[in-house]
Amino acid sequence: MNRVLMVLAGLGLNAAYATAAGAQEMAQEQHGAGVEPSSIRVPTPPWPPGDERGMANTQGPGTWLRCAQYMNGPKVEVYELSHLLSNSIPMSPYGPKVEYQFRPTAGLPGTRHAFNGESVTGDQGSQGTQLDSLGHFGYLPDPWSGQGALPSDAVRYYGGFRQADVKPTPQSPLQKLGLDKMPPIITSAVLLDARKYIGHGSALKAGQRITPQDIEGMLRAQGLGWRGLLPGDVLYIYTGWEENWADPAKEYYLKGPGLSYEAAKYLTSKAIVLVSLDCPFIDPAPEGFVEGHGPPPAGTPPGLPYAVHHQHLTQAGIYQIENAHLKEMAADKVWLSCTMILPLRVQGGASSPIRPVAIGTPGQ
Repeated sequence: MNRVLMVLAGLGLNAAYATAAGAQEMAQEQHGAGVEPSSIRVPTPPWPPGDERGMANTQGPGTWLRCAQYMNGPKVEVYELSHLLSNSIPMSPYGPKVEYQFRPTAGLPGTRHAFNGESVTGDQGSQGTQLDSLGHFGYLPDPWSGQGALPSDAVRYYGGFRQADVKPTPQSPLQKLGLDKMPPIITSAVLLDARKYIGHGSALKAGQRITPQDIEGMLRAQGLGWRGLLPGDVLYIYTGWEENWADPAKEYYLKGPGLSYEAAKYLTSKAIVLVSLDCPFIDPAPEGFVEGHGPPPAGTPPGLPYAVHHQHLTQAGIYQIENAHLKEMAADKVWLSCTMILPLRVQGGASSPIRPVAIGTPGQ
């Protein structure tokens, strides 16, 4: 116990970390035996040339075995990690609104059948809980001035793919790095409660950055320092920003907390497969930044204000889920779980609405 407190103090973390650490440090004896053997069987980078799956290459029997241990027990619960979709949810101003049109009940002449249906319009990949494929983001060698046509021929993507490889014509679906190249994610998940351990019980503020030191501190505070993050893990971080979801006046989509650029590189070193936050960007979004009249987040490289997207999607091959619903799982202290994530199999799609679930035991 004293050793844990000394380490936490050395990191300069607040007392809340230390208090929780003492209560949960013994968790390793409950979970540890099932984690380490299966982690040996999980592949790790580098991946072969021409790879289109990124960190999804970690998925397989090793992650499935790690996942399975959290599904067994009399108190296991299933957690929905997506928001309900409807015409009244907050809508991002950066894509066409999603609208559901519900048709009148219809019948089939000469039969006793009746049936209902609906149609959907809008950008489903920009609204609600959604996943980014690796082909969602590219990068240029130099900043674009915004004058004239985008020099798309110069765009590069994950794995060194060129524009001609990924999207050869303006209207073509992605030929590389699309949703159809992503396998189901079935693996162990770690949930970190930043609202509690960084925000001291309040939601993180717009623009607030979660650092590598924060991540390691939360792991220790939640009794997971012995385990850390394993290759192929999914990392969920509850910031409390989703408290703004139900109130359009709070401008949910115009700002929010997120990961620091250093944290994105740290997660790359851990070879996790996916990261998800309960906020709209994964990148931190200070007041005014998204609307173009505020500075970019501190610590970002020149010309890369969305540096976390850049690092994860174009450099590391880490997938992202935005606008996750993590409040219930955090309230139940389900720090370790089995998670299942299946995007729509849209050939050449860049992003997808998503319904992730987690299965685990409350009160870990």
